[in-house]
Amino acid sequence: MSADLGTAAPAGLHPVVAPAWEAAWSHALTELELDVAQAEALLRADHAGPVSLRPQPWVPPTGLGPLPAPLVERAQALLDRQLDVARRTAEAALLSRRHLVAVDAMRERPPAVPVYLDTQG
Repeated sequence: MSADLGTAAPAGLHPVVAPAWEAAWSHALTELELDVAQAEALLRADHAGPVSLRPQPWVPPTGLGPLPAPLVERAQALLDRQLDVARRTAEAALLSRRHLVAVDAMRERPPAVPVYLDTQG
């Protein structure tokens, strides 16, 4: 069994090492999967309190080339998860706005408006 690919090499042939670009794509997908997992955890946490977010924004990797065929299914599953998180985030934002409107409607009087009084003139 080849340690690099996790598959057996055909008899009489040397195992093929995964190209560096396939490893780079795999790393890029792993980073995105971690970000999606964090977003999913935030959506599950709901009102659990303060959360720590990844401090740096995502930067698309450059020079990866075409997506390797063995990673297409993984990339499609990741895209499906991203789209689901985006949908659920939009739904959570809408629900939050509705809650805010309901809370505002329950106030007995409008919030106090600052009043300034000219005591000098």
